[in-house]
Amino acid sequence: MSVMLQRRAVLTAGLAAFSLAALGGGRAFAQAIRLRMLWWGSQERADRTNKAIEAYKKIKPDLTIAGEFAGWSDYWPRLATQVAGRNAPDLIQMDYRYIFEYARRGALAPLDDYLGKGLNIADFGTMNIDSGRVDGKLYGINLGVNSSALMFDGAAWEKTGATPPSQVKTWEEFAENTAKFGTNKPKPGYYATADASGLEPALECWLRQQGKSLYTPDGKIGYDAADAGKWFAMWAKMRESGGCVPADIQALDQLNIETNALTTGKAATAFAHSNQFVGYQALNKAKLSLAAYPRISADSVSGHYLKPSMLLSVAKDSKGIADAVGFIDFLVATPEGVDILGVERGVPASSSMRDQLATKLDGVSKSMVQFIADITPGVGDLPPAPPPGAGEFAFVLKRIAEEVAFKRITPEEGGSRLVQDADNVIKRK
Repeated sequence: MSVMLQRRAVLTAGLAAFSLAALGGGRAFAQAIRLRMLWWGSQERADRTNKAIEAYKKIKPDLTIAGEFAGWSDYWPRLATQVAGRNAPDLIQMDYRYIFEYARRGALAPLDDYLGKGLNIADFGTMNIDSGRVDGKLYGINLGVNSSALMFDGAAWEKTGATPPSQVKTWEEFAENTAKFGTNKPKPGYYATADASGLEPALECWLRQQGKSLYTPDGKIGYDAADAGKWFAMWAKMRESGGCVPADIQALDQLNIETNALTTGKAATAFAHSNQFVGYQALNKAKLSLAAYPRISADSVSGHYLKPSMLLSVAKDSKGIADAVGFIDFLVATPEGVDILGVERGVPASSSMRDQLATKLDGVSKSMVQFIADITPGVGDLPPAPPPGAGEFAFVLKRIAEEVAFKRITPEEGGSRLVQDADNVIKRK
């Protein structure tokens, strides 16, 4: 059985087992409560989260929160396994692609009754609150707003005489300048950009620039094999020109900051989420900059949208839902908690918390906030809710992109495979 099928089986079996379990009424609260919190992310995120936990301990000395974290690729199988074993963490960092699946299977607690009663998020605005709703009920609290972004070493680009990402308008110009970078590279084994052909946010933005989407409102694939083939072909040309990292280097990227080619010193550019800028800069000695994605044409839409960088949910059978909600409120609506998290998980959704935080940010964090401000006038609507199974698409895309990069299949074959496999992932649900 392949790694992909194993991951799929774990997620499906785990959630299915949970959904069949009887979820009875709440349990009596003990005098002292111990909660568990699980999140994905870098060491930078872990340090900030643990600091927030310690600060909240001073406010609620009878509450203990045990934290654990993992990289993106390992996080979802771990969560599914814990849910299946009736050992779900009380506080669950949740992604927009997965929240619909977990909520609809009965794994998450609805939090509507806590609005204004321990959960003070009225100034988030309707859009940011609703980003955590599934079928009208609130299952996740927005931890921050972000968007897709390019992060790059401007000094490295300047050395080659190539135009940096912040100054190019189209994908064609970007590709031309990555090739120029490759011709004049400052050192062997160093490339203009990491390979984003296997990154879901990058593909999504590119599709949106053409009026298409990953998914349609009725839960079907929003693009065809020809579209996906063109995407893979564009990156194949960048690899052939020497502007993009080769397949063996890109294959080492495990979808986290630490293993990205920018951080490992193999590329001058990374494709990531804007909230990750803090983590990237912490691990890179060179001064990094942020830029929006290139466009299909100079006058096309940007493809960007503002999304919840992540949400925080509570397990349905948690022993301390009210206590978990109290900690969430500390993180998103209390100055002390917001200050500790900063903007590493995104720009605060709360207007009042965003304003008070702005005066305390360092240069790196201010750059991230400014990036969101710069792209906001041109962003599009939040995409339709992803269908069940959509959370697995990121792994499907990465696998097929690697097969194309290693030339096991052509870009056109990759396009057909991607549509077929993505459709199968959804239908299995």
